[in-house]
Amino acid sequence: MAVDLSSMSRNQLEKLRDDVDNAIEKAKEKDRADAKSAAEKAAAQFGFSLDDLTGGSGGMRRGGKKSAPKTVSPPKYANPADPSETWTGKGRQPKWYRQAMDDGMKPEQLEIRKDT
Repeated sequence: MAVDLSSMSRNQLEKLRDDVDNAIEKAKEKDRADAKSAAEKAAAQFGFSLDDLTGGSGGMRRGGKKSAPKTVSPPKYANPADPSETWTGKGRQPKWYRQAMDDGMKPEQLEIRKDT
C-alpha cells in the first residue's frame, strides 16, 4: 500500500502518524498476548504453569534468577528549615544538605533524633 506523503497536508500527516502509532501499540499488545499464550502452552507441555517457571507475577532478573526484594532505608537526616525534607544518607546528597555543609554545619546537627 503506497501512500503519497508529498501530497498530504501537515494535519493529514500528523493524523496519519497518530494512527500509525496507535496501530503499532495495538500490534505490540497482540504480539505480547500471543507470546504469553505460546509460552503458557510450552510450559504446560512439561507440566508447569508459566507462573511456576517465572516465580509468579514477576521479580525475575535475566538468567532466571529471582531478584532480591528492595529495602527502604529510614531517613537519617532532616532539613532544619523544612523537616519534611529528609535524606537516608545514601545516594546523591540533596541540595539542602550540601548547602548546610557549605554553611559550616556538621552532619550530626542534621541527624534525626530518636527520642525514647
